[in-house]
Amino acid sequence: MPASERIPPGSVTPADDGLLTVLAKGQLMVRGRVREASNAVLYCEIEYEGVSASCVYKPVAGERPLWDFPDGTLAQREVAAYEISEATGWGLVPPTVLRDGPYGEGMCQLWIETPEEGPDGGLLALVEDEEPGEGWKAIAFAEVGEGRTALLVHADDARLRRLAVLDAVINNADRKGGHLLPTADGKLFGIDHGVTFNEQDKLRTLLWGWAGEPLTAEALEVVARLAEELAEGRPLATRMAELITSAEVDALRARVTALRTTGRHPEPSGEWPAIPWPPV
Repeated sequence: MPASERIPPGSVTPADDGLLTVLAKGQLMVRGRVREASNAVLYCEIEYEGVSASCVYKPVAGERPLWDFPDGTLAQREVAAYEISEATGWGLVPPTVLRDGPYGEGMCQLWIETPEEGPDGGLLALVEDEEPGEGWKAIAFAEVGEGRTALLVHADDARLRRLAVLDAVINNADRKGGHLLPTADGKLFGIDHGVTFNEQDKLRTLLWGWAGEPLTAEALEVVARLAEELAEGRPLATRMAELITSAEVDALRARVTALRTTGRHPEPSGEWPAIPWPPV
């Protein structure tokens, strides 16, 4: 990237080594805090050798302890989700690194600007009908007050479907509407991947519209490639071992194998709440 360039937040080139260098080595300047987040999320400007960008910095010290995840591991899981996303070739997670910052080690991720269409970019909706309309997939019925219910739906969108596959691979326990970031140039990013890669099945998502349906040919090719790249000794497997536990790496391989074997999108297990709350 040329000197004095500012990285447009919505224009991301997957696997841009120069961008990762900026995130990893640049000077972080905290500009504010995302207060609605459950953990410490700091909005920052970052600059390295004349290149600047906006980013999110989540220090490990600001992580809230969880009963079902080891303390101080959420930042590593965010980076692991990025690594798996890059391995799919879909580029669904913004560039993310693990680095030291003003408040210690943490995750640093490129800030993504979205059009002002609400937190989910119009990819979710509530409808009064019993069935979703054309171009939509049903999630569940939701109470909307005064004893009324409405059908929660998500768009039948190829980008969302890819994200549903990624979530199944990384065992995402918190895919909310506010974690969907469609950009003005047609890309879709997913964010907030701190509660992923658990050994137990904890898939909790709004993207159940394809549950039980056959995976696309593209998705089958992707999971086959992931299986190869997660084999012992391969670079991706080595990288995962640096970020999550060995038992979690084994569980990751098992999920990929299950997707290849069934050839279908997973369905709710019934052993864990299937939909996050609040959904957005």
